Amino acid sequence: MTGTAVRQLATARGCLLGLLLGDAIGAVAGTVPIDGPLRSTSAGQLACFTVEGVIRANLRSTHRGICHSASVVRHAYTRWAALQGAPGIHRWREDHWPDGWLAQVPAIAAHRGTAPATVSALQRHAFVGSTDHPDWTSTGAHALTRTLPVGLTAWWGGQAGRYAGDLAATTHAPEAVDAALVGAAVVAGAGRSGNVATAVAQARQEGQELVRVMPGTTLSAAVEAADERPRRADVLTQLAPDGRAASALAGGVYVALSFPERGRLRDALLLAGSVPHGEHVAATAGAILGSAHGVDALPLELVSRLELAWVADVLARDLVAEFTDSPAGNGYRPAADPEWLTRYPGW
Repeated sequence: MTGTAVRQLATARGCLLGLLLGDAIGAVAGTVPIDGPLRSTSAGQLACFTVEGVIRANLRSTHRGICHSASVVRHAYTRWAALQGAPGIHRWREDHWPDGWLAQVPAIAAHRGTAPATVSALQRHAFVGSTDHPDWTSTGAHALTRTLPVGLTAWWGGQAGRYAGDLAATTHAPEAVDAALVGAAVVAGAGRSGNVATAVAQARQEGQELVRVMPGTTLSAAVEAADERPRRADVLTQLAPDGRAASALAGGVYVALSFPERGRLRDALLLAGSVPHGEHVAATAGAILGSAHGVDALPLELVSRLELAWVADVLARDLVAEFTDSPAGNGYRPAADPEWLTRYPGW
């Protein structure tokens, strides 16, 4: 593995594990029990399916040449909803569906909270919505938290922000789409630069061209508050007063800027999770800080208790492998892993 690939893997593991850890800490309102597993919510489960869907979309594109990535990832969300027992979910196949290895993980099928806007959109069988023309009404935070790992794809070219926005637009309204694309841009910048402030500045600049509805004050207020009044629960509550994606983005950025040091990640997530709607704020902060500092910066004593830690690690490893090594092969070389297409069916 090259030095670049090693860094990409550390970043991918940090992003996904940081997101899931923040989600789990937020689920217990920032009061972590002294022992026992730390369980992610539906937000963390959906983030895992985003990564799985991104892998399958890239695989389909490589092997078939034509792929609408948002449709492939939406299919991933449909598999999650089917595993949750949501009514009215269209079965893509009668046999051996939901398919792929992730659908076989019991903790992924466990009920860990709801995602009503996502499920409601998936119950409409036809694909609708895009970054340019989202057709939904919900501004909820799942649009942001589940798409944050898409920022990792910036390593391999393309527009990570627009990609995340397209995924959010399959279920959520324009304001949430804007939050998703900016959030992914922050993750992308954090992974490239290793610096949260740099990442936020770059994302704000990128957002000027892509954001359509979300006010520019969403990030500017978070940046100003982190500079003048950092690490305060009351300020965080003001920035993230509700469950909107824009609020989770503002709160997550505030926390990440308030605790930019590599050794303060635990403190950051505990603060983020302690406020109302803290699960989304903490998941966002965890993804940003994990991307900036890598997996080794995460508090080991908490990560070791994370229910989906193994799942996150496998997904991060496989994401990097798919984009750098093409384990399923391509038109020019045979498959290095004959089981890859079974684990990630690219249809």
